[in-house]
Amino acid sequence: MPADLPISGNNDNTGETVGIPGSGSDPVAMHTTPVVADEENNATSDPDTQTGIILSPRQQRALNYLARRHMRNANIAKRQTYADMLETRYNEQRESSSDPRTPIPHPRDEEIELDQPLFSPWNGGPTRDILKHNNNNKHDDPVTLQEEDEQPSIEMLAEDTQGFFETPHSEIIILPTLDELALLTDFPESIHPTQPLIEKPTSIVKAPVSRPLAPRNAGTAQPVPARTIRSRSAAQKVWRRKKILRHLSRKHLRAARATEYRANRRLWSGIGTIFLALLLTFLSVGTAGSIGVYRFYSQTQNKYEHQVITLRDLLPQDNLKMYDSKGVPLMQMTDQGVHTSVSFDEVAPVLIRATVATEDKNFWTNEGIDILRIFRAAIDNLDNGQVVEGGSTITQQLIKNLVVGNQATLSRKLQEVVLTPQVNSLYTKRDILEMYLNSIYYGQQAYGIDAAATMYFGIEDQPGKRAASQLDLAQAAMLAGIPSNPSAFDPLLHPKAGFQRFQTVLGLMVTQHYITRVEALDAMKEAQSPHFFKKAPSLLDRAPHFTSFVLDQLVHIFGLKNRSQLSRSGMIVNTTLDINLQDKIQKIAQRHIAELRAAHNLTNAAEVLIDYHSGAIISLLGSIDYNNTAINGQFDVATQGYRQPGSSFKPYVYVTAFKQGASPAQAIVDAPTTIANPGGSPAFYSPTNYDLSFHGHMTMRCALQNSLNVPAVRVLKHVGISAAMQTAKDMGITSYEGTPGYSLVLGGLGIRLIDHTSAMGTFANGGVHVGYYAVSKVVSAASHKVIYQHQIDQGKRVISPQLAYMMTNVLSDNTARIPEFFDCNVLQLYSKSQDNCYNGDRGIVRPAAAKTGTTQNFRDNWTVGYTTDYVMGVWAGNDDNSPMYNVTGVQGAAPIWHDSMLVAEQGHPIRDFINPGGLEQATVTYPDGVKTTDWFIPGTVPTFTRPTPVPTPTDAATPGHGTPTPTPQPGGDNPIPPQAHPYCPSVFSFVDNPPANQSGNGWW
Repeated sequence: MPADLPISGNNDNTGETVGIPGSGSDPVAMHTTPVVADEENNATSDPDTQTGIILSPRQQRALNYLARRHMRNANIAKRQTYADMLETRYNEQRESSSDPRTPIPHPRDEEIELDQPLFSPWNGGPTRDILKHNNNNKHDDPVTLQEEDEQPSIEMLAEDTQGFFETPHSEIIILPTLDELALLTDFPESIHPTQPLIEKPTSIVKAPVSRPLAPRNAGTAQPVPARTIRSRSAAQKVWRRKKILRHLSRKHLRAARATEYRANRRLWSGIGTIFLALLLTFLSVGTAGSIGVYRFYSQTQNKYEHQVITLRDLLPQDNLKMYDSKGVPLMQMTDQGVHTSVSFDEVAPVLIRATVATEDKNFWTNEGIDILRIFRAAIDNLDNGQVVEGGSTITQQLIKNLVVGNQATLSRKLQEVVLTPQVNSLYTKRDILEMYLNSIYYGQQAYGIDAAATMYFGIEDQPGKRAASQLDLAQAAMLAGIPSNPSAFDPLLHPKAGFQRFQTVLGLMVTQHYITRVEALDAMKEAQSPHFFKKAPSLLDRAPHFTSFVLDQLVHIFGLKNRSQLSRSGMIVNTTLDINLQDKIQKIAQRHIAELRAAHNLTNAAEVLIDYHSGAIISLLGSIDYNNTAINGQFDVATQGYRQPGSSFKPYVYVTAFKQGASPAQAIVDAPTTIANPGGSPAFYSPTNYDLSFHGHMTMRCALQNSLNVPAVRVLKHVGISAAMQTAKDMGITSYEGTPGYSLVLGGLGIRLIDHTSAMGTFANGGVHVGYYAVSKVVSAASHKVIYQHQIDQGKRVISPQLAYMMTNVLSDNTARIPEFFDCNVLQLYSKSQDNCYNGDRGIVRPAAAKTGTTQNFRDNWTVGYTTDYVMGVWAGNDDNSPMYNVTGVQGAAPIWHDSMLVAEQGHPIRDFINPGGLEQATVTYPDGVKTTDWFIPGTVPTFTRPTPVPTPTDAATPGHGTPTPTPQPGGDNPIPPQAHPYCPSVFSFVDNPPANQSGNGWW
């Protein structure tokens, strides 16, 4: 394009609006933009033709593009059509013509003459014909056709249309598009009958008359007349030009709008398609998600519905707690933690406020889920790079602790959210907070607030007053800060972190107006005290042997496999023990053993005190010091040790004789005795007495009370070993170690102290054996229901009341035992000291029956006795079975029994043993000269015919010596020899001089 014909709107250098000159080179106006004359460029132009067109760069590019595209398409189509037409006509004329007079020119040589100038945008098109025409400037030279690869330019278009578009300078020129320009030229329909690219326009030029083609078989070809175009007036051309331009302008505008609409439609269709795809994806995902959410919700509800409804049943069970008969705590099983359930009203209000302020300040108003808190916690955790705040409410924490668990998974968190509304609707806020305080962990093996109060501050539960209700502000704030991270905020393990957390809790309480700043400062001052934390005494087992025995009993009662099942069973066990009395008895035992330890090698003792009326164990000491490893103090001699009872076993043998018809008045001889021992070792058994001497004829009462061995063996031989063992078993000796033989009467079998004590209580209970027990009642801490209640045992009668009384009468006979134990021995329950007794001041003497026992080599000391209220058994010795030094039962175990029984009987009235009746008191003189008065079962009083007295050997007169005449003694024909003295003068006497080397009728 020439440089002097710019068609763009703005000059890049000057910014001025540049127009296209109208003189000699008016361009074709093809846009609706008004023409503005450029004064500078048109200063020398003809005023009548002065004009200018403003085209924006976008318009210019569009004009160029449309011109090139449409002219190229039109040229190609018309060029090919016109060439084909000429070629066809030529060939038809050549083939059909037989007249040689009419030459047939080749289309290449034919010239088309135009009467008027022909406007043709395609005059430079690549045809094989040369079109000769005249333009408005009357140029006669033919225009050389452009080659096929050349494109029409704006200059060419302007030159070709110069004459046709001459308009007054005052008019606004509307530039048509190239498509519209193509419609301005009419060709015969025969030239383009099937033109696909150009729609036939309504031409403003009259179409030339079509030349009919000669028939195919015509004889001679007819010449083709030249086409002519009739000229029209200028006004008509202007009018039609305006009309066409208006039409074309509107059509162009419609096309532009349609193009823009199509573009917009494609844009919005794409956006709509994308949106629809996203919507469908969202709906698909949403539907699948909704189904998944619904399924998850349903599965969670179905899985945990029962747990939520019975949430209280899921609370941690209390650890087993044991109390004595008066409600004094004995022990807690802490191997699986400490836990004590409390109600909402049993918690200090200050602790409730501290917990809510720290864990969930909107607890009383939220619906169980605090969305704002969750987001706030998430932001804080992200800012700190670690979990510093939890978003769970108290309700959610309760669900986590009791229902879904504490796994760090998204599904668990979602389960909390699903279940929280249901929990919030089923339970009140008080219920939720109560369950929360009873389920959270506070460190130091403390589960629940009550256990925490005990573990950290030594506060103990009291009747009607729980430890949790006794907390003050400082203690409550310290505990309220622990549950969020017990391992980090445990004030005993991490004092600094614990105290900082404590200050944080106080700050939250001040901020939320629960306390004043002054109260917070006072609490911090209290927490800095060195005695702020204390250890609870109740956590120490005050009666370890007894409580261990009770646990074994519970395992048996409830049919459990082991003790571990009792730890978190929630049992509150009420026992029969009197811990205060046992503490006194333990001190008595420790004091007495300490007195004998050095001189007699006595280190340990055990004791059992039973109320034989009911079988309740009042006191049980397995050793004098559970924690003393030197004496093996943890071993329970009372319930687990099988020790030989010595002579204390004799009452079971003697009462067997009573069952067979004997009585305490039965005469028996203490003399050397040898008994065959079939199958035993040695083959013959020869018992001896403790003092290694024999005491002649006596009664059973005397022999038993003085614990003589030889008479006891004679009695066992008389009644039989099996009968004696059966009596012992019926009375309560249910287990033993060893093989029963003649030595059993001397304590040759190993038995347990608790069995021995219980069996002796059968005598005190009138012959009825009541089994011992230690558990009186078991209550569930959760439901407060009694799950076990000891049933009153009426006992089993094993001997008659008369036989029991006869034995009691013998064992309580203090005068009968004087020969061996002397007066003021400790088997007498005088209220004053032994020294006072020696001085004749016994004080009040309480009736008591007792029997001692000592084994060979002084390995075991026993004393078992009873009053009208209790039966007590005491063992003294060494747990390693080492011998003591010259310590008998009356020296080792009896003093403990004496002092302990007096302590146990404090406050009890003094009562004598009651004769049940059915007994007969009679005086009997046996053939051996023994005369005694005692109790008999009616019908068993023996009668004897006195034998002829045998003269007592004397120094006979020899020859030369006279025989002295005995002096008659009043009251009998057979005076007692002076050398015959009764062993128990208060029990029997000798009427006749007992035979020395023969047995008479009636003695054993």
